[in-house]
Amino acid sequence: MKKYTFLFLGFLYLCFNVHAQTIITGKVLDAQTQEPVEAAQLYTPNLILLGTTNAEGNFEIRTDTLISSFTVNSLGYTPQTIQIKAGQTYIEIRLQESIRTLNEVVVTGYETNRKLIETAGSIALLSNVDLQRFSNTSLLPAVNTVPGVRMEERSPGSYRLSIRGSLIRAPFGVRNVKVYWNDIPFTDPGGNTYLNLMDFNAIQNMEIIKGPAGSIYGAGTGGTVLLQSLAKGENKPGVQVSGIVGSYGLKGLQTLVQTDGDTPLVAGYSRLESDGYREQSAMRRDMFHFYYQPFKSEKRTIQVSGFYSDLYYQTPGGLTRAQFQQNPRLSRPAAGPNRSSIEQKAAIYNKTFFVGASQQYTFNSKFSNSTSIYATSGKFENPFISNYERRAEQGFGGRTKFAYVQDLGNTTIKYTAGAEFQTYFASDRVYGNNLGQPDTLQFDDEIGATQYFIFAQAELELPHDIVLTAGASYNRLTYNLLRLSGVPPFQQQDRKFSPVVSPRIALLKNWHDRFALHGSIGFGYSPPAITEVRPSEATFNTGLKPEIGVNYELGFRGSLLQNRYSFDLTGFSLQLRETIVRRSTDSGAEYFINAGATSQKGIELANSFALVNNPAQIISGVRLLLNYTFNDFKYKNYQQNTTDFSGKKIAGVAPNIVVAGIDVQSKPGFYANITYTYTDIIPLNDANSENAVDYTLLSGRIGWKKQFNLVELQAYAGIDNALNTRYSLGNDLNAFGNRFFNPAADRNYYGGVSVKYLFKARD
Repeated sequence: MKKYTFLFLGFLYLCFNVHAQTIITGKVLDAQTQEPVEAAQLYTPNLILLGTTNAEGNFEIRTDTLISSFTVNSLGYTPQTIQIKAGQTYIEIRLQESIRTLNEVVVTGYETNRKLIETAGSIALLSNVDLQRFSNTSLLPAVNTVPGVRMEERSPGSYRLSIRGSLIRAPFGVRNVKVYWNDIPFTDPGGNTYLNLMDFNAIQNMEIIKGPAGSIYGAGTGGTVLLQSLAKGENKPGVQVSGIVGSYGLKGLQTLVQTDGDTPLVAGYSRLESDGYREQSAMRRDMFHFYYQPFKSEKRTIQVSGFYSDLYYQTPGGLTRAQFQQNPRLSRPAAGPNRSSIEQKAAIYNKTFFVGASQQYTFNSKFSNSTSIYATSGKFENPFISNYERRAEQGFGGRTKFAYVQDLGNTTIKYTAGAEFQTYFASDRVYGNNLGQPDTLQFDDEIGATQYFIFAQAELELPHDIVLTAGASYNRLTYNLLRLSGVPPFQQQDRKFSPVVSPRIALLKNWHDRFALHGSIGFGYSPPAITEVRPSEATFNTGLKPEIGVNYELGFRGSLLQNRYSFDLTGFSLQLRETIVRRSTDSGAEYFINAGATSQKGIELANSFALVNNPAQIISGVRLLLNYTFNDFKYKNYQQNTTDFSGKKIAGVAPNIVVAGIDVQSKPGFYANITYTYTDIIPLNDANSENAVDYTLLSGRIGWKKQFNLVELQAYAGIDNALNTRYSLGNDLNAFGNRFFNPAADRNYYGGVSVKYLFKARD
């Protein structure tokens, strides 16, 4: 009897063990590149190693213990916990980058769609992780961590963007920088970009191309910015509600709906408002935005995106040094015949609707096309110190490009060719400003702009991992200016800029995806923006000439210590002729002149080091960053009347900028981000007789983020300007009456929460 009892018990033991054994197979991919992730480790919740992926990213889990979840970890990626569903035997996992390494990041700049380590050009990428190191209300602090790039805020909602010194042309807004949103031209043909219409949450990815990129993106000497509202693999399907409050009346609310699959949707509404640090500096912005991919097949993908934004912000105006030192919270006071900013209710009102659609079509494995079209309509009002402007704007345009890949034995050539067309029309009326109300009509203008260019580029993959890139564009631009007011009426003035060819050639040598040396020579051509030909002073300056120059660039990038440390070093020399600079009248209205020749030389260095990346530890991740910018920007020969500015430093450019940071992540979900910035003395006028003093900033954010089955929670708090530094972020260059300074906020705080319900557990 005992014999049979032992046999029965043994049989039961075997049955239960066989029944309890878990067998799961799967694949781990990079969420951005869709390439396999090798050597990713799979752990149980109590950190027992289950397995490791092979070179194809495949894995197999065999365990006699019943498990309901496991964690996947790989260097350079955020650890991801996978919930095992009943009966599930195969799982495909997409890992999000945490520590970006140069041999993993894929960029789209110059239409290459290559890894950054394989790209011959100076390109910086800000992922969603990088953008969310700060308060989630503005792109500014994240952009200012990038070497060679500077974003300024004269008051809440009033942004300026500079890439390698292009700020000298921008009294407000973004000029001499070409911006695309979801592969659709966002900068209008007149050269202006209303980047402040965009809510922070409408952008998940930002790619910055430094220096002239005319061979692919047309005219411009400043640079190109590519914005994406949907980053590949970063779209968790669900409904999210988040809010933020902070110092000086900061309040924000955001709702977001996201879906995935073959027809992903991102749609959101956001409201952001602030009382402002200074007098007359309140702002409010309401924005609805969407991105939708209604169709996807093996050959065709169609995408639609758009937004409506209602922006209002007050403009306090510049202060003299004495006013800035006495009370930085002041707005511009009355002076002489000009009333104060408060009396004139100086502000910007901008309501804009923008919609675009794009199609990617693959004819075969070697030949493809991408085409986008857009339309926009807006209403702009600007009560200013001296006048009141009302402008109605409409525009439309599109871009198309064809790509063909040809195999020639051991060599591959990729051809890219296409065209871009844009047109713009505005009815612009300028009145007198009587205490914030439009008064007598001063000017009634109709303004038009038409721009088109064609481009072609070839990428030749040579033996020994050498890539040669050569391209050029042919550019045409016309401005139509019609003044309906005045005597005599109908004063027609057109400006047709001579056609220009902008070539670029680049060479790159890659060593085993570890190191790369690249160099390039590019021709820059930047016509004056329409707001420079017809500025707020309201004259027609059809004699203003385009900037013309040549950019020489040499760079070396790579990674060490098993990709834990990465660096990107670039030196450049941009030699410009007919540089456009700003002047202002006693009322603050601006006008522009050509300033002869300038020499703009610089060095940019980015460093990133993953000190810790181990999910088994309480402190699971620590990343250090250290970036440095050196600028040697000077006028070569520039004489204004009898004054010679040759050899002087170019206004608005700091010679040295240092950015250091540390990011800490923990296993329980707590995290911290700390950023330190040093900015050198900034010349404020061409004579270099006035300078903004150097300053140091310190900011930090701490938070907690955790997912509980289908609910993702996040809470955070932060501090900006922790050292309580008094500084000006947005100087008015060459300002009349030495009103250079637009003071930034002193020490201030913010805090926010976010709740997201996921439509399904993430595989």
